[in-house]
Amino acid sequence: MGWLTFILFSLLARARSENQTCKVIGQTGFMEFSKGGDLIIGGVFSMTSIRKLIDNGYQELPHSYCIKWNDRELKFARTVIFTVEEINRDTKLLPGVSLGYRLYNGCGSENLIRAAVEAVNGADSKGCSNQIQALIGHSSSGVSKDINTILSPLSIPQVSHLSTCACLSDKKLYPTFFRTVPSDHFQILGLVQIMKYFDWRWVGIIYSTGSYSEKGTAKFNMEAQKEGICVEYTIQYSPTSLVKFDAIVQTLRESSSKVVLLFMSLAFTKSFLSKIEKYNITGKQWLGGEAWITQADLASVKRKNILQGAMGFGLPLAYIPGLGEYLLNLKPSDEPQSTIIKAFWEKFFDCSFSPSNTTTMCTGTEDLRTVSIDYTDVTQFRNENNVYKAVYLVAYALHALLQCQNGSNPTTGKPCVNKTEVQPKLVLEHINYVNFTTPNGAKVFFDENGDSVAQYDLVNWQMKEDGSVEIVNVGQYDTSYPEGEEFKLKDNTKIVWGGNSHEVPRSVCKEPCPPGTRKTINKFKPVCCFDCFECPEGSISNQTNSLHCLICPPEFWPNEKKDKCLPKPTEYLSYKEILGSVLTGFGCGGVFLSLLISIIFLTHKETPIVRANNSGLSFLLLFSLKLCFLCSLTFIGRPTEWSCMLRHTAFGITFVLCISCVLGKTIVVLMAFRATLPGRNVMKWFGPAQQRLSVSAFTLIQVLICILWLRINPPFPKRNMKYYKEKIILECALGSAFGFWAVLGYIGLLALLCFVLAFLARKLPDSFNEAKLITFSMLIFCAVWITFIPAYVSSPGKFTVAVEIFAILASSFGLLVCIFFPKCYIIIFRPERNSKKHLMGKIPPIRL
Repeated sequence: MGWLTFILFSLLARARSENQTCKVIGQTGFMEFSKGGDLIIGGVFSMTSIRKLIDNGYQELPHSYCIKWNDRELKFARTVIFTVEEINRDTKLLPGVSLGYRLYNGCGSENLIRAAVEAVNGADSKGCSNQIQALIGHSSSGVSKDINTILSPLSIPQVSHLSTCACLSDKKLYPTFFRTVPSDHFQILGLVQIMKYFDWRWVGIIYSTGSYSEKGTAKFNMEAQKEGICVEYTIQYSPTSLVKFDAIVQTLRESSSKVVLLFMSLAFTKSFLSKIEKYNITGKQWLGGEAWITQADLASVKRKNILQGAMGFGLPLAYIPGLGEYLLNLKPSDEPQSTIIKAFWEKFFDCSFSPSNTTTMCTGTEDLRTVSIDYTDVTQFRNENNVYKAVYLVAYALHALLQCQNGSNPTTGKPCVNKTEVQPKLVLEHINYVNFTTPNGAKVFFDENGDSVAQYDLVNWQMKEDGSVEIVNVGQYDTSYPEGEEFKLKDNTKIVWGGNSHEVPRSVCKEPCPPGTRKTINKFKPVCCFDCFECPEGSISNQTNSLHCLICPPEFWPNEKKDKCLPKPTEYLSYKEILGSVLTGFGCGGVFLSLLISIIFLTHKETPIVRANNSGLSFLLLFSLKLCFLCSLTFIGRPTEWSCMLRHTAFGITFVLCISCVLGKTIVVLMAFRATLPGRNVMKWFGPAQQRLSVSAFTLIQVLICILWLRINPPFPKRNMKYYKEKIILECALGSAFGFWAVLGYIGLLALLCFVLAFLARKLPDSFNEAKLITFSMLIFCAVWITFIPAYVSSPGKFTVAVEIFAILASSFGLLVCIFFPKCYIIIFRPERNSKKHLMGKIPPIRL
């Protein structure tokens, strides 16, 4: 094609430079419709689209003829004529100037370019005349590129109504090209926005050969990648290759993507659908480009499973007053010199203007309203509106060029020109400045690339049982809106989805990573086929597809779904929980038993067994045991500054008081035993006063230790967040560990001393068994607190406190049971043994 363009352009340039009669070598006669005027608009259309070559067996020069009629292109050509006539009737636009037109037909790229050369050259039977000021066409991007290669060096503006290839926006390559149809760049952006809006992240593409499909597909891949949309497959359709088509069918059946973008021109789409309808391809949501998505004639019963719910962007629906009647009123007599009108007429009505035995004779008066074809579809003017705008664009540019104020053009400031001085390069200059509204309300202006504002209707195919289709407008895409608001769906509009789905189809390679997980890209897969990993312990993600997990603050912990940081639950030994209630019950029970024993001893204080067991120390011991049981209760409940100081000091002091009393009783037993020997009178050195003094002295030492502890580094409430990650332990920190162990060590020292002394007195006569009872009680006491130390250190959280309470209660109950229960048993159940004689046995009476 390049060599042909070069040769034609060379001939054209030479003819122009030498001002010769213009003759194109080879076939001529491409002009189908023409009308004279002061200024001429040219047009190139493919009213016939397939050319068949006849070689005549080398007996004469080969020639070709066209065998397929394209009534859509005829419709475009007639729209140009309608618009020119409407402009000529307008008294305000181009007053005193008449517009003419020369419209050319060509089938096949070669003839189309030759037709464009003929249009530019103005060749007719009279030679070079009536130069065109602009060229309307072509519908194909590939043909428009070749035509503009010829027009650009001559500064002739070209306005296309359907060439959408984004490549034509390159002003360095195509400086005189303009279009009233949006560039595919905007269509691609719109398609990406649809997929983003419906969250279709995993799609397939089927495209055809040619600039429109190939460059559009490449552009889509690039823009989709920016928005995180992945293409599972990209397959090129070839009408002549069965192998490639079988691969397409297999891919459609095996692919996981539910959305398929069919990016083809109308001719390729018709070919593709005629083949794919034979296969049972279901479950896909088809998207189409503007080239075919509004062509209702593609629908059929066989294609219902494929095209049901198809969506895509179509050119905006428009209304052009009078155009429908004009198109339908066409008669062959309106263009008596046009052979193509007669050919179309014969096609429309299946008749013939030449006598024939097989077909009906055409009268030329048949009514176009009786046939249903693309040409007679006047219910909507989507593509035709772009032709309408293209003609008005040239007219407004000419109007601006012919304006004159004070001897100069108001737009450019250059000297005025009249209609005989108009040149295409001047028209080209003024096209860049136009900004107008057509009579049907369409606003027209261009950006620096020669592109108009992109406006699309989002249409949805809603197929009926009979195979007909209703193409419903469900949204719009308009680049004149602010960024981010270009795409909008209409409110309360029913959308039919592909694959017989009642909901928006899901088309993702991998479902989004939910909150609580993080998204990780797999370098061996497309970016949409990512992996999801659960957030590590102590961290969350509160967004879908989060790339990172956030670590919760120290006082917070993730919930079960790991999408929120919740305040950590606080743990302490509470009165409300079972363990706290049980320990509280045992503590209160100990106080009650101590009180009960005190009452028993008080009511029987004059009996021998009470008097023989040193009632003073016994009552003091019972009092200290009450305090021991009560101090266990200070360990239950929420730790506070005061409770932390009270629980350890109360425990230390009351236990020393308790052990001091036991130690006093032990010393009394030993001295009483020694006093029975001849010459011994030691009891006078350890009478009641000395006993109380010793108890006070031992207790005072513990009080001093506790005071020093509280003064230097007292216990304090602490939120322990290290032991458990998921909760906070409310505990009492020791403050000074030395102080705690000093208090505990002092208690242990007194208990050990008491145990040793009681052990030494264990061989007293059986009738006097106080030493044995004290020994056994101290054995229990020491065993409890020796096992307490490892249990205390290893117990977690509130169980640390529970172990300490258990040690307090166990040791207190040990003292209470071992020392006082045998005596209470005798007092209550064996009163006969509660006698002086029984207590004396073989040993003389002893008053302790």
